[in-house]
Amino acid sequence: MATMASNLPMSPQLEQIYGEIHDNFRALANGFQKLDKIKDSNRQSKQLEELTGKMRECKRLIKEFDREIKDEESRNPPDVNKQLNDEKQSMIKELNSYVQLRKTFMNSLGNKRVELFDMGAGVSEPTADDNVQMASAMSNQELINSGTKTMDETDQVIERSKKVVEQTIEVGTQTAVTLKGQTEQMGRIVNELDTIQFSIKKASQLVKEIGRQVATDKCIMLFLLLIVIGVIAIIVVKIVNPGNKNIRDIPGLAPPAARRLLSLSTLQQFE
Repeated sequence: MATMASNLPMSPQLEQIYGEIHDNFRALANGFQKLDKIKDSNRQSKQLEELTGKMRECKRLIKEFDREIKDEESRNPPDVNKQLNDEKQSMIKELNSYVQLRKTFMNSLGNKRVELFDMGAGVSEPTADDNVQMASAMSNQELINSGTKTMDETDQVIERSKKVVEQTIEVGTQTAVTLKGQTEQMGRIVNELDTIQFSIKKASQLVKEIGRQVATDKCIMLFLLLIVIGVIAIIVVKIVNPGNKNIRDIPGLAPPAARRLLSLSTLQQFE
């Protein structure tokens, strides 16, 4: 444990947070002193914005201080825990006094609406009449309850933001998986189309080859048919008109009657 000027027994982490909080308190005190001397309204507004940022930082640090107290509560004696909680209440009270001081300056600038801290989107700003009670009029328990409520609301906003981020990441992951699947499917479809196109091309070539073969076969059959018709025509002519000398005899197809006449004439000569 380390010991600070306030004689509070603290861990190094608590001591660091405590020091940062009081550094911000000193900066707020100096800032409001300077603000009181500034006459230009634009410069006052700018100075108030800077001081508001300091108050937000104080709020965050007090919240961290409270978490550290809770984490170390089981390791600290009861009286130490009580002293640390009392110191936290004192810091909350001092912070609220600066908030009230800021409200006073904002009202003097004609701004009728004032916020204690930026609670994120969707949280309405309190009006001047509904704003934080004056620190002097609030008990320690009220200060604790007010600070705890504010920190709980901030936690809820952070948790909602985390859920939105997680949902966004999940949707993005699902979309990426879906797009990858669709891309792979489109690749398969393109490959199948290429295969079908190649098959159609080969089938077209095969049909052309078959057509050429069929045409060749038809020509040969027609040629053979013409030959057969010609032979038949010659045979018919020789049978019908055997004395036609313009047509040569086909071996083996001479008319039988002519052979019989030739035989009779030969016998008559021998006699």
